[in-house]
Amino acid sequence: MKRMRNSAEPASSEESEATSSISPNTVADSLPSKSQRVLSIQSHTVHGYVGNKCAVFPLQLLGFEVDPINSVQFSNHTGYSAGWRGQVLEGEQLWALVDGLKANSLLTGYSHVLTGYIGSASFLNTVLRAIHTLRRENPSLTYFCDPVMGDHGKLYVPTELVEIYREQVVPLAAVLTPNQFEAELLTECPIRCDSDASAACRKLHAKGPHTV
Repeated sequence: MKRMRNSAEPASSEESEATSSISPNTVADSLPSKSQRVLSIQSHTVHGYVGNKCAVFPLQLLGFEVDPINSVQFSNHTGYSAGWRGQVLEGEQLWALVDGLKANSLLTGYSHVLTGYIGSASFLNTVLRAIHTLRRENPSLTYFCDPVMGDHGKLYVPTELVEIYREQVVPLAAVLTPNQFEAELLTECPIRCDSDASAACRKLHAKGPHTV
């Protein structure tokens, strides 16, 4: 059995050589530059890790600057049998935040926008307005969209959001990450097998996103 070296023991010449061959800048070089700044518009829950609560910290660890906007503030995620309590932001509230950033010349640095759960049609329409505004500041802005609408045949957002996602949001996104149910809603096609899934992805690609 191979013996584990105690941390207090000196490393062997082979171990020292292997360690010294790794550049101290290897990890740093793989991280994004300071110019990589994300506007993350997602949910927030008091209990559990969804939306911004689980997205912001990993992105920061990867070297991104992240500015979160919470689309809702709920006690827990919407899958609980007894429901949830909390607030849903409307479009006017989102625009007040965007307008405040604009007034202080803080919209110019965003390289990415990430959206997740959105609880109202007015908020989603204002997200579209915000993306158009950000792209005037940075035409190469990359939009990552998780079109959170439901799962297992059940919607957990207002029904009017489906058409907004299908007709207006999908064409703006570079990366789209629907689950099976959401892909069916966006393509209006059932997915029953791998070939159905491939066909749905092709249909979504044709609308604009390069990655689905």
